Amino acid sequence: MRLPLTTLEVFTAIANHGSLRAAAQALGTKPSTVSHQLKNLEDRIGTALFIRTTRSINLTEAGRALLRGTSPAFEQIAEAVESARTTGHAARGSLKLALPEYAYDLVVARVLPSFRSSYPEINVELSLTDAFEDILESGLHAGIRLGDLIAQDMIAIRLTNPLRLAVLGSPAYLENAGVPRVPADLLAHECIRYRFHSSGAFAPWEVEQPEGRSEVAVKGSLVLNSLSVAVDAARRGEGLIYLLHDYVAEDVRHGNLVPTLTEFMPNVPGFFLYFPRAYREMVPLRLFVDHMRRHGGN
Repeated sequence: MRLPLTTLEVFTAIANHGSLRAAAQALGTKPSTVSHQLKNLEDRIGTALFIRTTRSINLTEAGRALLRGTSPAFEQIAEAVESARTTGHAARGSLKLALPEYAYDLVVARVLPSFRSSYPEINVELSLTDAFEDILESGLHAGIRLGDLIAQDMIAIRLTNPLRLAVLGSPAYLENAGVPRVPADLLAHECIRYRFHSSGAFAPWEVEQPEGRSEVAVKGSLVLNSLSVAVDAARRGEGLIYLLHDYVAEDVRHGNLVPTLTEFMPNVPGFFLYFPRAYREMVPLRLFVDHMRRHGGN
């Protein structure tokens, strides 16, 4: 397929200037003309080249493929358009996800090997972070988070049922320090606190009481930014931990950790996979979602 040079100039101007208005100014034309030519280009290729949010306009994976091909020389147009047409529309290519480490442990680790075995031509890249990643800005395709932490302009697909939080300690710690009976008792305990990598804030210890949900201002001399290390410290009797019950279900079954204050523990919405609307037809992403639904359990 051969495209008018002016159409590709419009595409390149938007990519370089970051907005329709700035591209129009650079080309000496109206924003409506730029928008119209971009729509024509996307219609002819059959896929979105940009994703618009309230904050920015960003290239899709297909848009990046087209830009890579057209930037060096316009004689590569045909090859670039074909690359844009096929990106994300076959069981090959790349799938880039952002998720916190505990989400990997709970919902991804057990299904990733079978997904990679089923689709060996899809390259999977995981960005393990507790930061609220801007997926588009970071060049990612999707993320996995608890349902109450997802931006409203994203498509969200449930991966798990609601999950229960828990306060736990080792049998030795509880024998020495006593078992907390009400949330206020936590103030007298050594609590192992988690500090978020990105914000530097402490993870809150929330409880559910007759008057509603509230946060307990716990204290403790051990602060960590790794849940796995925090669990290990709790196993060794260094204090109480607060986290998703499912994350330590095996430890509970084997008696390494004992849940406390169970009647005061709130639920959280569960894990969701979220992604920009323009990626809803991206085949590697759809295959991953389908695989999670079939094999993820829960």
